[in-house]
Amino acid sequence: MVRQQVQEWLKQAKEINVKVGAFLEKMQAVKWYKRACLDRLVCRKINTVKEMLDKGTFPEGLVIERAPAHGNIIPTENLVGQISIKEEIWGYLMGDEVGMIGVCGIGGVGKTTIMENLHNDLQKETRFEKVIWVTVLDPLNVFKLQNKIANAMGERLRDDEEEKMRAAALMEIMTRVRYVVILDDVWQKFSLKKVGIPDPNVQNGCKVVVTSRSSEVCSYLRCKIVEVKPLSQEESLKLFLDTVGDSVLQVPGLEEILKLIVGECAGLPLALVVIAGSMRGVDDVNVWRNELTELQVRVSSVKDSNDEIFKRLRFSFDRLDSLQVKSCFLYCSLFREDYVFSRRELIECWIDEGLIDGLPSREAACNRGHAIIDRLEKNFLLEKKTFLPPRIAFRHPFGRLFGSAAGAKMHDVVRDMAIIGIGPEFGYMIKTGMNLVELPDEHDWVKDTKKLSLMENNISKVPLSLPPKCLSLSTLILSSNPNLSEIPESFFEEMLALKVLDLSRTAIETLPNSISKLENLSALRLQHCVKLKYLPSLANLRGLKKLDLHKAGIEVVPQGMGMLISLEYLDLLFCQNLKDIPTGILPNLSSLQYLGVCCLRETTIIRNLEEVARLKKLETLECQFDGIQDFNHFVNKFKDFQSAIAYSLGVGIVRDMVRQSKSELVIIKCEIGEECVVLPNNLEDLWISRVTNMRSSLNKTVMLEMEANELRRCRIWYSAGIKCVVELDSSTSSSLCCPVLDKLELLELNMLPKLCELVRVEGAATPPHIFSNLKTLVIANCLAMRKLLPLELQQALQNLEEIRVIYCFQMEEIITSSDSDASSDKFTFPKLRRLSLRNLPQLKSICSAKGVMVCDCIEKIEICRCRELKRIPVQLPLLDNGQPSPLLHPREIELDRDAKEWWESVEWDHKKLLQPFLKYSR
Repeated sequence: MVRQQVQEWLKQAKEINVKVGAFLEKMQAVKWYKRACLDRLVCRKINTVKEMLDKGTFPEGLVIERAPAHGNIIPTENLVGQISIKEEIWGYLMGDEVGMIGVCGIGGVGKTTIMENLHNDLQKETRFEKVIWVTVLDPLNVFKLQNKIANAMGERLRDDEEEKMRAAALMEIMTRVRYVVILDDVWQKFSLKKVGIPDPNVQNGCKVVVTSRSSEVCSYLRCKIVEVKPLSQEESLKLFLDTVGDSVLQVPGLEEILKLIVGECAGLPLALVVIAGSMRGVDDVNVWRNELTELQVRVSSVKDSNDEIFKRLRFSFDRLDSLQVKSCFLYCSLFREDYVFSRRELIECWIDEGLIDGLPSREAACNRGHAIIDRLEKNFLLEKKTFLPPRIAFRHPFGRLFGSAAGAKMHDVVRDMAIIGIGPEFGYMIKTGMNLVELPDEHDWVKDTKKLSLMENNISKVPLSLPPKCLSLSTLILSSNPNLSEIPESFFEEMLALKVLDLSRTAIETLPNSISKLENLSALRLQHCVKLKYLPSLANLRGLKKLDLHKAGIEVVPQGMGMLISLEYLDLLFCQNLKDIPTGILPNLSSLQYLGVCCLRETTIIRNLEEVARLKKLETLECQFDGIQDFNHFVNKFKDFQSAIAYSLGVGIVRDMVRQSKSELVIIKCEIGEECVVLPNNLEDLWISRVTNMRSSLNKTVMLEMEANELRRCRIWYSAGIKCVVELDSSTSSSLCCPVLDKLELLELNMLPKLCELVRVEGAATPPHIFSNLKTLVIANCLAMRKLLPLELQQALQNLEEIRVIYCFQMEEIITSSDSDASSDKFTFPKLRRLSLRNLPQLKSICSAKGVMVCDCIEKIEICRCRELKRIPVQLPLLDNGQPSPLLHPREIELDRDAKEWWESVEWDHKKLLQPFLKYSR
C-alpha cells in the first residue's frame, strides 16, 4: 500500500510536470532573442524541480504493509434520504476530533441500515486495520460481548478467567491495531473499560460507534450524538414506490390514496418497506382504499404502545392471507434477537409444530416451507441472510464461505412487535437470551401459555412442575442452556398437551420416566446432548414423528424405539458411543422419511443397511463413514437403492453434514489407500479435501463410471498428490471418464501444490466433450501450474461463464498452444461473463502473441497484481462497420489501486472506450 505522503508527493510532482511542460511549449514559441530575458523564470522552475526531488526521499519506504480492513460485506438496503446523516458520521470517522459516536433514533428509523452501509465503505479504507461489527443483545452480556470482539480480532479469550482478567486481555489485544468497533442496538449503559475496549482518542486513532434507541445510553458513553430522524414525505414516497413498484402510479385515482398511506407510516423506513411489500401487486383502488382505512384505525386505536412503529407493522401481519403463514411468522420470534436461522432449520421446526402438514411427502412439505419464507421475505417480515453453520463454514479463496446456506432473520423491531403486540394473543411466552438462571416467577407467565421459549439462558435447574397456566403448553424450548443437567421426575406429569420438546445443547444426562406419559409428543429434539447416556422407554409415544439425537452421547438406542410406527425423522448421526442398532428395529419404522446414521465397520450398524433398503417411504439418507473401505462396501451394495432417494454421504473426519444438493459426497481428512473411491449413482456434488495418498489424477482416484454421470460440481482442496484432473494415455479409454465429466458445471481447485494441468494426454487425443458443460472454473493457490487451458481443451469450453485464477505464482499463460501457427487465432468464449486474474506475478500473456479472445457476453474483468501482463486480448462485440459496440462491453473493469501506471502501459484496442467503466479497488 503506497504511503499517504508518497501519494501526495506524486500528485504534486505530476502538477509540476504539467506546468514545466506548458512552460517549455511557451518557450518554443518565443523568439530566440527574447529567451535571455526569461533566465530568472527558468532558474525558478529548475529550483522548484530540485526541491521536489529533495522531498522525494522517504526513509520509511514507499509503501506500508497495511491493507484495507477487509472483512465480510454486510448485505444491506440502499439508503434513501439519509445521505447527509451518513456523511456526517463518515466525517467523524475520518476526522480526529470525535472518538465516540452515538447514532440515536426510534426503532425502524434506519440506524442499523446507515451503519451497515458505512461498515461496507470502511472495508475499502486503509485508515483502519480492523472494522468490527457486534450486535449487542438485550440484556447486555459482557462475557459474550468480549468473546464476539475477540473473535472478530482473530483471538480467543479464556473462558475460565474472571471478567477483569478477560477485560485486561481484550484491552491488550485491541491496542495492537487501529480499529472501528460498531456496537449495534445497545439498550443499557455500560463501561468500555469493563468490557476491555480502550477509550478511542487522537493518540490511538480508534473509533467506537454505538447505535441505540436511547440518547441517554449514548450520553452516558460520552458520544457525539447523531440523531436519525424520520424521512420527509418526499423521501418516504420515493422509498415506498421503490418497494411497491412505480407501476401503481399508473392506476387512476390511486396516487392520493397512496400518499395518505405513506403519511401514516410516519417517515419510518422499516414501516414503509414492510407495508409497501405487503401491497405489492395490488392494483385495485378499492382494496387500497380499504387498507388505508384499516391502517388509520390500527394507528389511532393502539394508544398504549410506546413504540410508534408497532402500530404500523401489525397492519402488515394482519394482511397475511392465512393463519398458517401468520403462525409460521410468529414462530420465528421464538428464536433470540438477531438469530440467523437456515431455511432448512426453520422449515424443520415448522414441520415439527404441525404448521406444515397434510402433504404427501417431506419434499412437498419443504417446498411449501420455502414458499412461506419467500412470502414473508417479500413482505419484509423476514430479512434474507446467509446462514453460516458453526465449525463447518470456512473461508473460500474468493471470500465466500463454503458450507453457507440460504437463511433468514427477523428485524429486531419486527420481532419486538411479534413478541409484545401479537404473541400474547396466541399464547406465546418468550424469554430467550436473558441470562435467566431459573424459570420465570408464576406471575410473569402468559395466561394459557401454549409456546414457551427459554433458549440461550443459564438455567441450571427446573422446578418440580410448571404453573397451572401451562396445562395447555404445546411447545417447550429449553435448548442452549449449557448448565441444565437434570429434570425432576414429576416435571412432565401435567404436560399432557405437549407436542414439541427441545432440550438440545444442554448438559442433560438422563430424561425422567415421566416423559413416557407424553402421548401427544410429536417431536423430541436432543441435538448435541453429549452427556445424555440414557433415555426411558419410548414405546408409548406412538404419535412421535421426530427423534433427533444428532451428536448425543447415547450408548444404546432407546427402549421401545421399534414401536414408533409414526416416526418420520430419525437422526443418529455422530453418536460416537452408539455401537449398535439391534436388528429388526428399522423395518418397523415404516413411516420413516429421513434417516441419519454413522456406518462403521467395527459396529453392527453396517449390517442394518439391508434393512434400510426396506424403508419404502425413505426420501433422504445421510451417512457418515470412517474410511473408504466401508464407504465402497455401502455404495457397491446399494447403488440401485440410492437412485431413488436424496443422500448426503461423508467419509473421514467430517464434523457435520453439509447438505447443499440432492446428492453429495464429502471426503475430508482420510487416506484413500489401495482402492479407488466408488462414486454412488446420480451424484451431483463431489468435494475432496485434505486427502492423503491421493493419486496423480481424479480419474485414477475415483471410479468415474457412467452411473455417476449426474456430477455437476467438483471441488478438490488441500490434496498434495494430484497433478492433473484427468490423465489419459494410449491404454486409457476416453469413454471411461468423458461421459461423467461431460455434465460438470463447476470445477474448483485450491491448494494443490503439484497440480500442473487440467488434462494430461499421453499418446491419446483429448476427448472432444470433456468439460463441455463447464460454467465456472476456479484455480487458486496452485503454485506449480504454468499453463491453464490448452488450445484443444479451450475449443470444448463453449459454455464457460466464469474463469477465476488467483495466487498461482508460476502461472505464465491462460490459453496456450504448442502450434506456432496459432499466433493469430481467435479463442471464442461465447458465454463468458467474468474473467478474474489476481496475484499472478509471472503472467505474461492471456493467450498467444497476436491471438484474441472473442467474448460477446463479458460483463466484468478483474486484473490485479499481474504486472508482467503487457496486453489484454479481449475483443469486444463489433458492429457491422467493424467498430466496437458501445452497448455490449464489460460493465466493470477492476484493477488494484496501484495499477494506474500499469494501465497506462498495457495494450488493449478498446482502452479509451472502456475508460469510464474502470474501477480501482481500495
